[in-house]
Amino acid sequence: MSQGMVPEQDPRQEIASDAPSPLEASEGNRVSMPRLTAGQVWAAPMPLNRQALTKWLSKAALSLVARKVVSVKGMENIAPSMDPFIIALNHSQKLEAIYIPALLHFIRKGKLIHFLADWNFCLVPGIWLFYHFGEVITVARKPARPRFLNVFKPLFIKGQGPFDQAIEALQSGRSIGIFPEGTTNRRPDVLLKGYSGAAQLSLQLGIPVVPAGISFPQHNNQDPIPEGIPFSVEFGKPLVPTPEGGKPSLKKVRDWHVEIMSSISRLSGKTWNRHQRKK
Repeated sequence: MSQGMVPEQDPRQEIASDAPSPLEASEGNRVSMPRLTAGQVWAAPMPLNRQALTKWLSKAALSLVARKVVSVKGMENIAPSMDPFIIALNHSQKLEAIYIPALLHFIRKGKLIHFLADWNFCLVPGIWLFYHFGEVITVARKPARPRFLNVFKPLFIKGQGPFDQAIEALQSGRSIGIFPEGTTNRRPDVLLKGYSGAAQLSLQLGIPVVPAGISFPQHNNQDPIPEGIPFSVEFGKPLVPTPEGGKPSLKKVRDWHVEIMSSISRLSGKTWNRHQRKK
């Protein structure tokens, strides 16, 4: 939430951060990560972030699911030297909002990606810490359930809207993360239609989108996706928008959203079409 929590880094350190570590393996031109253990997570230095508590929280979250990470592919597409970009992923489990940012923080050796996430999670004891130190951009679109909890909303929301915060982050060279489906979608075979915020930001600022797919190789692909099952992540090649020179037209935004969601569909193994429902 707080801006400026990540200090400027030595450029030599930034370049070194893209070099493969012992936890990375090369597959031709692609960089992947072998199976992860909690010990490897806690031992990682993550030099691009000097905030000890931020690193500790990320490691704590990731260590709980480390053995559930089946594979991670395409890590070269989210290297710190690629910043700024917008990463767009499908969303099948509630806890992805915690452990996917932690996984990215780990992969990028401490360089944060600022995710847009629902404010309601802040009502869960302890989650606010992950939001605050992970510098999450909090989205207040959904009301709390039960509704009387909405009285706490001002405690977690900044005066500046989430779209403006995202623009500010991208313009300052930082990357952001978006789950364009906008909610947890436990269907194993179909993506929701999704919201076009990532497409609009990308076109308006000329920022690439890195599509990513979360899949579940041990799932039967028939029942709803449960919490806590093993998962794989694949980061696709950046989608680079054509410069618009101003506010993009609605058609341009829609067409770009189609391209983004189609890429997520291919990477996640779920089908998608523009006529699919949003929720």
